[in-house]
Amino acid sequence: MAPSPRDRQARLATFAVFFVQGLTFATLLTQVAALQEKHRLSEGELTLLLLVVPVIAGVGSVLAGALAARYGSRQILRAVQPLACVAVVLCGFAANVPLLIGALVLFGIGLGGVDAGMNMQGTAVERRYARPVMTSFHALWSAAAVIGAGWASLAAEGLTLGPTFTIAMVPGIAISLIASHWLCTPAEEHVESTTRAVGRFPWAPILPLCLAMAFLYVGDSSISNFGSVYFDKIMLSEAWLVPWALGAYQATTFLVRVGGDVAVRRFGPVAIVRTGAVVATLGFLAIVAAPSESLAIAGFALTGVGLSVIAPQSFSAAGRLDPAGTGIAIARVNMFNYVGFIVGAALVGGIADAADLRIAFVAPLVLAAAIIVLARGFDGRPVSPPL
Repeated sequence: MAPSPRDRQARLATFAVFFVQGLTFATLLTQVAALQEKHRLSEGELTLLLLVVPVIAGVGSVLAGALAARYGSRQILRAVQPLACVAVVLCGFAANVPLLIGALVLFGIGLGGVDAGMNMQGTAVERRYARPVMTSFHALWSAAAVIGAGWASLAAEGLTLGPTFTIAMVPGIAISLIASHWLCTPAEEHVESTTRAVGRFPWAPILPLCLAMAFLYVGDSSISNFGSVYFDKIMLSEAWLVPWALGAYQATTFLVRVGGDVAVRRFGPVAIVRTGAVVATLGFLAIVAAPSESLAIAGFALTGVGLSVIAPQSFSAAGRLDPAGTGIAIARVNMFNYVGFIVGAALVGGIADAADLRIAFVAPLVLAAAIIVLARGFDGRPVSPPL
């Protein structure tokens, strides 16, 4: 059955939410090195500061899952996505570390709520379309992240952080508020009443997805948090090139995700995830061994190719395991996004502080290889939560 005009409207609105989230994330994360320099943070201090975001975001994701099961994810997104945008602006204008921490706490709450809510919307749209479409949403997220990295590169020589963040986030807030009116309603999102099942969804079927998500985001966080620092401290790159560690990663992530849904329909999620894990492992190996800026860029780009398919397929598989549309499985899988970020920031940052940032990228290399084994868990079959 062809999607209805209402289905297409909800899909466009979900595209908009993913776009704003990608722009918000990249606008802040491409400027980690600039924030470190502004506040004169050591590598260890930077690592501790970066831990604030995923810890708070994990809490935000859990709360979003509980609330969305009852009230739907549209209301959550309407509240927390503008909050995340405002928090990025506050990070740019923060005059000292305490103010920066406060802004990062707000950003973490918004980040966790939006990540959970937008993937719930994506799963609802995918269910209504009755074919894989989740990767296309993540493709637009990546495109927005590339735009954010490009804007950071352009603004590096002429603007301070406050104006740089504001110029990017004002349109983000406007897009988010407009799109929220067209997202799936709770009645469209929830297939049946499942309030008795809240919090009792079985863990066993989603555990491989949770672990793969955590390992993926150890790698993703190592690039997002330390990619710009790698080029600044290890490669001694010029300011305009520093944001393109994340930029190259997100550019190839976007390109692969554009055709990701077609590939999943043809080869299946297990084969796609397994192949992606192999490519990501090779990408991290290139980052560790790169003797020059050009080869380092190639390593970050190759890693983007490999990791690009794992997150959307994790959420898509979680959605299939929860045919009632409660959002509980998605919120739990999303929580491991932040587990990965926490472990990644602590592990990679700790190794970098004790030894060398180049050596620190060995850790995500090993965990990317572990996803090869976990790929078999992506061919999930629907389960019924206990009553």
